[in-house]
Amino acid sequence: MTDERTSPPVRGGERETLRAYLDYHRATLAMKCEGLSDDELRRASMPPSTLSLLGLVRHMAEVERTWFRRIIDREDVPFLWSDKGDRQEAFDTSDATAAEAFAAWEAEIAHARRIERKAESLDVTGYFPRWDEDVSLRLVMLHLIHEYARHNGHADFLREGIDGTVGL
Repeated sequence: MTDERTSPPVRGGERETLRAYLDYHRATLAMKCEGLSDDELRRASMPPSTLSLLGLVRHMAEVERTWFRRIIDREDVPFLWSDKGDRQEAFDTSDATAAEAFAAWEAEIAHARRIERKAESLDVTGYFPRWDEDVSLRLVMLHLIHEYARHNGHADFLREGIDGTVGL
């Protein structure tokens, strides 16, 4: 694995630091998937779990789409992999390809970056129906950092199970 991640600033402003940490975690997931075939990316961790690296990429595309486009930007966009609005369907990779999953994930990251950069401040809000509350862009960025950090831990174990690669 090549580590091309940029470390977050140690003395940056709040927005710059949040943006950098989010990008660092995005790059970490990409790095954990680097050089693997579609079959390897679909490989589940251990029965009965169906968790896979490709499932994580699809899930994070859905997470980026939901929090930035649906909540902060208030776009009426459907789920990527579910006609029923079931977030768990992203983890079903039986017919998925890396090309399709990574294209969707990268497109959602591009949308997220555009939305974040055009926001006046981290205090911009969007409505999150599940909590029945308005949430700030600050909370969204922190939530995404948390989500990536958790799933990058999963990705560490998944990658090790595929080819023994550990670290970073």
